[in-house]
Amino acid sequence: MSYSISIVNYYNTTPFLYGLKHCPLKWKHKIELDIPSVCAQKLKNKEVDIGVVPVAILPELQNYHIITDFCIGAEKKVDSVKLFSEKPLNELTHILLDYQSKTSITLVQVLNKHFWKKNIQFIPASQGFENQIKGTTGAVIIGDRTFGLSKYPYQYDLAEEWYRFTGLPFVFACWVSNHKLENEFITQFNTSLKYGIEHIREAVIEYPNTILGTTDSFDYLNHKISYHFDNEKRKALSKFLELMQIG
Repeated sequence: MSYSISIVNYYNTTPFLYGLKHCPLKWKHKIELDIPSVCAQKLKNKEVDIGVVPVAILPELQNYHIITDFCIGAEKKVDSVKLFSEKPLNELTHILLDYQSKTSITLVQVLNKHFWKKNIQFIPASQGFENQIKGTTGAVIIGDRTFGLSKYPYQYDLAEEWYRFTGLPFVFACWVSNHKLENEFITQFNTSLKYGIEHIREAVIEYPNTILGTTDSFDYLNHKISYHFDNEKRKALSKFLELMQIG
């Protein structure tokens, strides 16, 4: 049996890639690196068997299985999912929504509806939208494009805002299959991911990030991203999906 796997092409998946390389599965597999929205689309279209997908798409899947004990999450600050602006939040009139992930743009709207409660218009954005941040128009930017992006005076970490609102961690993406997989495969897959999480320092050396550098890369993966899909994160995911349905 062989499986195709779509993995988010952001630096936060580095431990997963390291684990799959150094603790290989006996099953054949093909890894495709994609932005989150493409991971989601491929899984929905059954172009891949497994994906690290934005959790906001889970209600859109007819049949899905969360297959691992790991995720892309954050306990408080995540540092790579932020609202950037020239003006403070209470002065914003428009927010541009990053096209690369449904979870992050849904999160900012959930936060506004239930926590910030501001009169803000949300605008779907396309490539190059980062250059449109000006005056009372802010933008949600996610992933590696946030690294070193310090020119904007106001930066709101969305995972931290979620924690302020709920007291819970946040789950941005989890490992999902679109059909039932063999238990033995799932066990081996979990073992590979666990190996990567336990060897973050080695992963950083093998997959260096030129913007962050070694020290900041290790800090980001070890302290900002939280990979264990524990009970608190499962509770947070349920709450987020519930608030999504409310609006």
